[in-house]
Amino acid sequence: MIFSEIYGEYFNAVAKILDTAVRGGLNENDIISIVGKSAFGESILSLPQKIKNEKWGLLTSDLKTPIKNKPQMPLSDMEKRWLRAVLNDSRVKLFDADIKGLENAEPLYSQDMFVYFDRYNDGDPYNDERYIRNFKTVLKALREKRKAVVKFRGRTGKVHNKSVIPYNIEYSPQDDKFRLQAYARHTLWTINIARIEDCRLDEKFEKTVSYKVKKEKLVIELIDERNALERAMLHFSHLEKKTEKVSNDRYKITLYYDKDDETELLIRVLAFGPVMKVTEPESFIEQIKQRLRMQNNLKK
Repeated sequence: MIFSEIYGEYFNAVAKILDTAVRGGLNENDIISIVGKSAFGESILSLPQKIKNEKWGLLTSDLKTPIKNKPQMPLSDMEKRWLRAVLNDSRVKLFDADIKGLENAEPLYSQDMFVYFDRYNDGDPYNDERYIRNFKTVLKALREKRKAVVKFRGRTGKVHNKSVIPYNIEYSPQDDKFRLQAYARHTLWTINIARIEDCRLDEKFEKTVSYKVKKEKLVIELIDERNALERAMLHFSHLEKKTEKVSNDRYKITLYYDKDDETELLIRVLAFGPVMKVTEPESFIEQIKQRLRMQNNLKK
């Protein structure tokens, strides 16, 4: 395990109790409430009593604590190595993540250890100077609530120059590409950052400016065989979703996605085989049927 068990649910619950005690005013209701929210369900039967009986030396009988400062959770060497490996990823470097305190940590792994067989090979040029410059300009516009003037090439090769209001940056694992979603005259544009030729900051816009992004809805039924639920949560981790348990091993998952990502989502759903069934919308079901017919014809 990368993360030590000592920093698990019980540690976090006790740390929150002690934090409240350090600030003063801890009472028994606080302890029960914190344990109920932060630890496992059965913990409420034992943990409050253990922390109050003074054997741990953390609380006195009047719920005071000899601890002077808020409990901290220092990183283990393994955690530091894992974090350093993540921060070495050229995609993560685009966000200027701080590596303070990790300078001497040996990365747990390197990116060349991975072989990807489920994504395209024409990913973004993450080490290209122009790409890095444009990405950071877009990121700064998002963080500072500023408009951006973007010059980019569309899918047909046509060059566009637009003043846009950035909405977000999204990443496609299948394509290995970052995309900017931005509004121009109340139209949502999705722009591959690799296609941006130039980007500069423009004026600030009101924080009250907000738009609704139309999302497509996909409803699927999942049979939890061969860790299917865990794999589904990983595959669709970047999507807004709702998951409901309908029986011992069956789940209903509702996914919300952008129309531009429909082909990628279709491929991912098909990869699950018989353990995953799409129940709506009918248009998505029809696309699955067409794909299966095509595959069947190829076998003949």
